[in-house]
Order: sequence, then C-alpha cells, then structure tokens
Amino acid sequence: MKGNLLKRMLLAASFFMFFLLYLGAQPYYVAVNGNDDNDGSEGKPFQTIGKAISLVQPGETIYVRGGRYELLSTITISESGRADAMIALVAYPGERPILDFSGQVLGGSNRGIKLTGDFWLIRGFDITGAGDNGMKIEGGSNNIIDNCAFYRNRDSGLQIDSGASDNTITNCDSYYNADPPDYGDADGFAAKLTVGSGNSFYGCRAWKNCDDGWDGYLRGADDVNTMAENCWAFENGYLEDGTNPGTQANGNGFKMGGSDDKTLRHNYTLKKCLAFKNKAKGFDQNNNKGSMILYNCTGHNNLDANYRIVQELAPGKVLIVKNCLELGGLAEIGSFAEQEKNSWLSPFEVTATDFVSLNDSAAYGPRQEDGSLPDITYMHLAQGSDLINAGVDVGLPYSGSAPDLGCFESVYTVNPSSILSKNVSIYPNPLHSQGLVQFNTVTGGRCEIVLYEMTGRFVKTLAEENIKAGNCRIIIDLSDVNTGIYICNITLNSNPLVIIKLMKE
Repeated sequence: MKGNLLKRMLLAASFFMFFLLYLGAQPYYVAVNGNDDNDGSEGKPFQTIGKAISLVQPGETIYVRGGRYELLSTITISESGRADAMIALVAYPGERPILDFSGQVLGGSNRGIKLTGDFWLIRGFDITGAGDNGMKIEGGSNNIIDNCAFYRNRDSGLQIDSGASDNTITNCDSYYNADPPDYGDADGFAAKLTVGSGNSFYGCRAWKNCDDGWDGYLRGADDVNTMAENCWAFENGYLEDGTNPGTQANGNGFKMGGSDDKTLRHNYTLKKCLAFKNKAKGFDQNNNKGSMILYNCTGHNNLDANYRIVQELAPGKVLIVKNCLELGGLAEIGSFAEQEKNSWLSPFEVTATDFVSLNDSAAYGPRQEDGSLPDITYMHLAQGSDLINAGVDVGLPYSGSAPDLGCFESVYTVNPSSILSKNVSIYPNPLHSQGLVQFNTVTGGRCEIVLYEMTGRFVKTLAEENIKAGNCRIIIDLSDVNTGIYICNITLNSNPLVIIKLMKE
C-alpha cells in the first residue's frame, strides 16, 4: 500500500517541484569530459554514472550532462532510496544524455541499465544499442522512469521482471528494438515472465519493435496486475526499415498475457490506449486467463484484428470492455464479456466520416515540451459524430453529457446561447498562483472548474456558487498545484461550457 500511495503522490506532482525537495543536499554531476578522480561537483564532474551511483545516498540527486556516453558495461543500480527520500538520476536541465551501449556483445546479460534497487527516479535519457534490454528492472520496486527513450536495443527496450512491483513508467518511448537472428522477443515494454504486481505505464509509445509493443507473457509469475493508460502501440512486428522479420515476430500492440501452459493469470487494465497498424492484433488476449479491463480504447488498421479476446478465463476473473472503438477491422470479444457502449455494438455504425483525420503521421512525431504525447488529430472524433457523448461513465474524466467512445475525448466548446456567450478565457495563462476565469452569462448559477493532468488524472475542483448573470469573473487559486500543463473543464449549472489548456508556472 505504501508503494501505491507514493506512486499516486509523485505522479500528481511536478517533477520540477520534486527536484526542489533535494536542493539542500549536495548533488553529484557527471559529464562526458569529467574525471572519476574529481569530487563530482558541477565544476569538477565525474566521468561515469557508476562512480556517482557508488556515492549517492537517499534523498540525493545525480545530474548527467548532455552528450553521448559510449559504454561497454551495464550500469547496475542496486542501492535503494526510501519512500521519503528517493534517489534521482536525471538529465541536467535542458540537456539530453545519450547512453550508447552499441559496443556491447549481442545477448547474454548485456543490458544497458539493470535496476535492482527501490525508490529511484530516472529521467531524461536516451538508452540505445544494448546487447540485450535497454533497461531491465529486476526486482526493483517503487521506481519512476520518466521521459526516457529506448531504441535500437537488441532485446526489449524496457523489461520488468524478477518480482519487480509498483514501478511507474511515464512519458517514455520504445522503438526499433530487435533481437537478431530470430527476431522473436524484442518488445517495446515488457512487464512479463516473473514480473510482480502494480506496475503502471502512462503516456508511453511503442512502435516498430520486432515483437510486440507491450508484452505481458508470464512464465513463473501468476495472478499479477499491470495497467497502461493513455499509451500508444503501432507498427510493431516490423523492423526499423519496415520489413517483416518473419512469423516468430508476433507484432501485437498490447499483448495482455499468455503462458506456456495457457493457465497463468495476468490481470491487465487498459485505459484510453491506442493501437494501430500492428502486424497482428491491436489488443490481444494471447491465452491470458486473468481479468482484462478495457476502457475507452481505440483500434484501427491492425492487420489480423483490432481486438481479439475470446478464450474463457480462470474462475473468478472478468473481461470488461466499455466505450471502446474500432474502425475497419475486427473486434472479436467472447460472449462471456461484460460489454457496454462499444462501437461494434448496436446502434453504432462507424465510418471514416466520424473522425477528424485518419492520417497517423503525427503520432510518430516529437513529444511536446512538457514530455507529453504529441498533439494529434488522428482518430479524434469529428464534430457531429454520434460517437460523441455516447459512452458510459467508467470513472474517467469527460466533457459533455457522457464520455465519448475511443481514447480521445472531444474538446469542442459547447456554448448554449441561452447560457453563455463565446467569450471564455483564463487570465493570465500561464499563471503563477492565481488567475481569473472570465465569461458572460445570462442565467447565473453554479460554476464548476475541474482541473485534470494531461494524462486525464483528476487534480482538483473549484466551484463558485450563486454567480450572477452578466460579466462573470471568478478567481481561481492554484497555489497548491504543481508546475505543469493542465486541462481545465468549465461547466455552468452542469452544462459544459469550454475546455481550456492551462499552464501553471
């Protein structure tokens, strides 16, 4: 429970504020032109991350300067922080270190980073060329891996196993990972085999990994839980140049489980996830016998099926699929499933005209400045689609009278003329601590302002009772909210008014 509580607290906070907690401790610095005989200060940095790791204590930070670090040996992290004093291994602000392990021998235990410790924050690295996994969390728990990229490694980009639990992976990319000569195991993200429970992925992308985007295959572990929210998996099952390496390269977007004897249970939850152009299935059961819960997911243009979850589950396990969407393919869901408001159910008929765009090119693009996924129009619902406000409440934030179908909630401004003019604004934006919401109303009543993180997580509600008709000005106090970008959903008398992107400095 302590690990889960810590995870929720840290994910709700800005990482910038997180760093401020440690300004009282002397940080260590690493630079390409450093020297391990130095004292590790900013002016006299170490040359190797390993040297800094050997000295760092709970509550301290290691800053790694930008540049390419050509490495032959695995960086092993066995020390642990504490729940109240995590250890941070982070890129120097505004710089991007590249940890290049391409000189390693293929296979074996030649990982880039092996993390067996607990309570680490690792942020802002490119990890490439490892002889095996780019990073392997091997037994380590309660760690946060943020804004890292794993590419051209010779097994899975990031793997979690050996009982590793309660780890949180946020805003990470994993792509072009391939394991010659058979090309049968390199996934983007792999919480599999002997993995523990409580590992979560938020805002991550996996593409053109030769095996699967996400792989939950078990061998040794059983009845464990994994969750992915607001994650994208696309074009998996292919090599970097687009060629198909063969049938042993599975090519699923989200493979939720499976095992050698087809009996093991991986309880998998997917929320607002997107799968497209994968060589096989978008969302795949793969003989998993655990519970599977899919809320507001979208599948498009996956070669075999957009969804395939048809095999009976273990006693006591459930399959719940709600508000999910697919276009132009198959959604094969077992009769034992609890289904509601999915696009393949009556009365829905989905066509290309339901979408703003079917051009997926922007999904491959760079992340936004805050590390969040690219802002795209692909698979967003077009204004006027009957899939808007057609879902059922599953506990995720939504605008309008009900959730939309699929992974993207529409943000069209709704301005009933009897309630509100079109002039709605937040000033200033960005703001430091306080600001004003301004609009015109002819009715008055109760105004509610709900703040969400970009991932869709609820932050807080601000309400103003009994506002009067006319030019309305509501003071909003965000002094207790951390630096970052938020979605501000404003309603008047429960009627949706506008959704505005708000930045807190």
